[in-house]
Amino acid sequence: MAEFDIEPGAARDSVLIASGSFDNFEQMSSSLEEIITENAVSSREDLNLIGAQADNGEESSSKAENGVEPEEEIENSVEWTSKKKHIFVLSTAGKPIYSRYGNEDKLAWLFGVMLGLFKYSRDSIKSIHAGDTTYVFLSKKPLILVAVSKTGESVSQLTLQLNYVFNQIVSMLTLKRLTKTYDERPNYDLRRLLTGVDRLIDHLLDFSETEPAFTLGAIQCLPLALPDRDSISKAIKDACSKIKNLVFAILLGNNRLITIVQMKKYHLHPMDLHLIFNLVLANESLKYSESWTPFCLPRFDNSGFLYAHVSYLADDCQACLLLLTVERDVFFPLSGAKQKIVEKLRINGGMEHINASLASLEESALAAGFPEVRHYLYKCKSTAQFYQPAACPPYARDRIKLMELYKRAHHKMHYSSRSLKLSFERSADEAVFSWDTKGFELYAIFEPLIETSSAIMSVSKLLNWIKKREDKLFHLNAYTF
Repeated sequence: MAEFDIEPGAARDSVLIASGSFDNFEQMSSSLEEIITENAVSSREDLNLIGAQADNGEESSSKAENGVEPEEEIENSVEWTSKKKHIFVLSTAGKPIYSRYGNEDKLAWLFGVMLGLFKYSRDSIKSIHAGDTTYVFLSKKPLILVAVSKTGESVSQLTLQLNYVFNQIVSMLTLKRLTKTYDERPNYDLRRLLTGVDRLIDHLLDFSETEPAFTLGAIQCLPLALPDRDSISKAIKDACSKIKNLVFAILLGNNRLITIVQMKKYHLHPMDLHLIFNLVLANESLKYSESWTPFCLPRFDNSGFLYAHVSYLADDCQACLLLLTVERDVFFPLSGAKQKIVEKLRINGGMEHINASLASLEESALAAGFPEVRHYLYKCKSTAQFYQPAACPPYARDRIKLMELYKRAHHKMHYSSRSLKLSFERSADEAVFSWDTKGFELYAIFEPLIETSSAIMSVSKLLNWIKKREDKLFHLNAYTF
């Protein structure tokens, strides 16, 4: 199969840092100071104790409904043991910090076992496989994060999720404060500083179960004609260009990126943008008033806060605007800039274009003229952006199953010791086509009886279809202050 000379969605200047999905997520070279100055395996019993009890069952995000009160009932609780994946966070001193399900205090004994396993391995344990259960440990001093899963996800995929949980914690504290707290008080109960953050982590984990952006390391854009997206970006730039030390202006809608306008020479990493999406989606209260909150972007600078003015554009336009600055006392100037943006968008028709796109239903592959394609993911590597159509049956109401297929295919293509470039796998339920090139990744799910030649022909047509619509599906022009 011939590769495209220029992959669909490529742009001269990307608005995002393009990187692979499974980085170590270390801090980028840029920093806030720059901006300001420049403008081990234990016994089988222990393994079972940690969470081999996580049998097959339905996932749920509600701790209130699924928490278990009496300590002695944990091991026999159907609600707790039926979970397919548990996530735990503890300090290197063994203090409980977070459990996806259940009450951390009631699970203190369990955190002790996890710490024992980690220390027994001299802090070097990465993963354990016991039957159909995978245990993954991630050391991010001063914290230890543990995933116990029966979902079939790979070690790298579970490690990625633990990285996201750690970065969600850092986003609320900064790594500098987190480290300093434990340097001074090793037995400190971090939950005192993380009031309400467990809800953000819960939402983040649920979000990642159905959202391919996390696996792909990319962002999906709200479909807009290129002139319309440019006029929206220009309105934001004009209203904010004279505001000192404004680093990013981000407009989101329907879990999609509308535009980013940023300070020259600085870019966001997709992981940081995922945390911003999660902050907005997990807080319904943001819809009703302007908010001012410190927020650390770990990939941009994990040592300090940016200050975010967060508000929805208007009652008649449910797009969320975030203005991020290094200045801690400019709420009112940013509030004024937001009002100027709204005025400009009403005058140039930008508000109308945003509302039209927000209200339109996502087109399925079937509706686009590909009856043999149930669903697909396309990622442009150079811009870290992706596109997916609406899901068709049998996945329309089962996004988790759809994501399981994609995670398996993605792992197969990126398995460190035996990565692939092209794969076509058929089962009784579906056929999955995966293609990894220098410029893009494509994953497509077909009817199970499709011929290989027909699948290849459909993929070629899909790429041409995306290429013809790239101006609408991707953010191609970068605007800076």
